[in-house]
Amino acid sequence: MSAQDLFELLRTRPFMPFRIDATDGRTYDVRHPDQWSYGRESSCRSLPMAPFPKARNIWPWPTSLALAHIVRAEELPTEAAPAGR
Repeated sequence: MSAQDLFELLRTRPFMPFRIDATDGRTYDVRHPDQWSYGRESSCRSLPMAPFPKARNIWPWPTSLALAHIVRAEELPTEAAPAGR
């Protein structure tokens, strides 16, 4: 994935949450555009969104991931709204 591809995913309006699949099998859910940043050095970094490490896909510390290790990014399914009465 190129830096431009990631930029377009992060700046699409309205923002659509997406999942990044890495070469080592890990996945990263990006639910907010401010959750990720990227640089000219072909790397991106996840930013912590909450202080609780037990929450799924929320990291208590920044994680670096080289753009070359991103296999694909796919849109996350939208969560169904609760049924009304």
